[in-house]
Amino acid sequence: MGQSKRPKVRIDGYMTGMLGLYLTAVELVKLGLIVSPTSRSAMGADLLVTNRFCTKAWSVQVKTISSTSKWWPLNPHAEQICSPSHVYVFVSVPRKKNTEPSFYVVPSKVVATACVKFERRNSVWYGYERKEKYRDNWRVFDRARRLSA
Repeated sequence: MGQSKRPKVRIDGYMTGMLGLYLTAVELVKLGLIVSPTSRSAMGADLLVTNRFCTKAWSVQVKTISSTSKWWPLNPHAEQICSPSHVYVFVSVPRKKNTEPSFYVVPSKVVATACVKFERRNSVWYGYERKEKYRDNWRVFDRARRLSA
């Protein structure tokens, strides 16, 4: 019997999302924050984050794409989910090996106002367009790091 070739592994949407979630968690831990993933069915929050004294906390929604697209799909409720303690982290994980992911850290107020609705004949979807000024904008969490130092 001949050996069959292994099919090329393709990362599906769920796996891409999980990759972005844990890459984001690692970045937050590097900042000295405590990070806990939520249940995947939690509405609006993928990570719960706090400083080490629990004096500041955030909910973090992670959106991940595995392409160089400048758009990330959003939940239709993105326009309503707006809080000073709610942050989006948009992650771009390139398909090319040995290429670092890109993180765009955006306050939910910005996402709520920048959310774009796309209507097509048989579908409606919402998206957020990448803004370079939010690339590696981890300073959203700076105040907490100063409080926990």
